[in-house]
Amino acid sequence: MIDEPVRLPEKQHVLRLGPMPKEENMFGDIFGGWVMAHVDLAGGVEAMRYSCGRVATVAVNAFQFHQPVSSGDLVSFYAEVINVGRTSMTVNVQVFAERHPQHPVTVKVTEATLTYVALGTDGEKRDVPRENA
Repeated sequence: MIDEPVRLPEKQHVLRLGPMPKEENMFGDIFGGWVMAHVDLAGGVEAMRYSCGRVATVAVNAFQFHQPVSSGDLVSFYAEVINVGRTSMTVNVQVFAERHPQHPVTVKVTEATLTYVALGTDGEKRDVPRENA
């Protein structure tokens, strides 16, 4: 696996964090579930911004791991609403890892597409504001 630099997307930068050693498996790679949880969080933040309120995840449409994330990587999550229905939004999330602090290189590690539904204060579906669609 060669760490080739990539161009970061022109999307909303939602989240940046460094995984801790407690999130790694016996080979030093970060558990996929840790990445998946943060992808859902990043996608949910963008869906909340877009819909101006509460949302819930209703589907994980696609999820691809391109490269492992390692302890010591600085991980960035970028999200973009790519499709809007009456009450739902599809969000694409791309994940990049900045590796090797002495000679940084950024690589795409994960990409996912998730669907969120907008919810009212009563927990029922609500319309996504049309001015955002």
